[in-house]
Amino acid sequence: MELKIAMFPWIAIGHITPFIHLANELAKRGHSISIFIPPKSVLQLAHHNLYPDLIEFTPVGVPHVDGLPTGAETASDIDISAKDPLAVAFDAMSGDIETLLQNLKPDIVFYDFADWIPALAAKIGFKTVCYNVICASVMAIGIVPARSIPTDRPLTLQELMEPPSGYPSSTVVLRGQEAMTLSFIGMDYGATKFHVRIAAAMRGCDAIGIRTCRELEGPMVDYLSSQYNKPVFLSGPVLPEPAKEPLEEKWLTWLSKFPPKSVVYCAFGSQMILKKDQFQEMVLGFEMTGLPFFVAVSKPAGADSIEEALPEGFLERVGGRGVVHGGWVQQIQFLNHPSVGCFVSHCGFGSMWESLLSDCRIVLVPRLADQILNTRLLAEELKVAVEVERGVMGWFSKEDLSKAIVSAMDEESELGKMVKRNHAVWKETLVNPGYMDDYVDNFIQQLYQL
Repeated sequence: MELKIAMFPWIAIGHITPFIHLANELAKRGHSISIFIPPKSVLQLAHHNLYPDLIEFTPVGVPHVDGLPTGAETASDIDISAKDPLAVAFDAMSGDIETLLQNLKPDIVFYDFADWIPALAAKIGFKTVCYNVICASVMAIGIVPARSIPTDRPLTLQELMEPPSGYPSSTVVLRGQEAMTLSFIGMDYGATKFHVRIAAAMRGCDAIGIRTCRELEGPMVDYLSSQYNKPVFLSGPVLPEPAKEPLEEKWLTWLSKFPPKSVVYCAFGSQMILKKDQFQEMVLGFEMTGLPFFVAVSKPAGADSIEEALPEGFLERVGGRGVVHGGWVQQIQFLNHPSVGCFVSHCGFGSMWESLLSDCRIVLVPRLADQILNTRLLAEELKVAVEVERGVMGWFSKEDLSKAIVSAMDEESELGKMVKRNHAVWKETLVNPGYMDDYVDNFIQQLYQL
């Protein structure tokens, strides 16, 4: 039986894209999907639609509200501190979404932040899945009924440091000042607080969906299910099809100068904007390794260009063995190039999966709560990665970065041997024929059962 599905993700590219990847897997199996997203996103993300005969991108206008820059449609168009006006605009889309759903009459609607979708489900008549594109651990530690969050004041550091009652025994935790990265759960997101919105979205759905797998996060999944008294459907990582286009010629030429597995590749994602002193400390850390390196990061705050922000004499010292690039690069192609042997990342959920599927040594520099928890999962639970030591304020020295990279790359050290061995085992599991497909097939069976 073909399912008719609608999707309305939070209007951030990092949320919309995984919804599209899931839609591709559902369409591959004959189901039709309508994805409601802002007009600019339709143009920006159209190339991800692999089944245009079954997947339709339906543009929905984002109304202008106080505090939202003119023309802003997604989180990429605003400063990270301006999420509240974007959430107000997002909720103001509800009338248009209701009309679309009335006309479409879907069997199932997938959403994440739109906690008002369940009310439309009761009115129109469809089932709902609150589909989460972050790891189960960040939801389990941050937003469950067992975590009592006061309504009249922010949570203290001590309160944030304490995992909620019943949280599984695990090294996937936040330590000391890191707990402050969870403070976002008490922030305003439209007419309500973030944690109230997400808890309502999870309570109101027919099933919770998560883009993860049981082998990595089984105890966290079971904890969430018991906390919300809901079935939890796991889609697996739902990664895009391997990129077919070759690596850009100039980078291919540069990489070909180096021996196999010798180059360190680093990317921190477009939303991680460093201060100039942090940026300089970071690139000096790469220089200290003595290894060839390619760093793809946004230009630091206040700088007109990457080149202007580099430390004095840096380019002369590193010569042709180091590149610091301020633009977008083809990450999958870099990770799969024979010369690249180490991947340094912020451990966002997408980069986490890409690192596991590569043959690179993994070095992690997390900054936000979900990134820190992803890092603990890889470095301490699975023991496939090295976490860079960071100070009280969450940043690292050039010595700490260099030490982590060199130790991960060292073929003779116990740490180097361990992460290589464990990573190989996990990669073999993930690339095993049928592993990803089995997750999606089972996910669809659970949708039928709804």
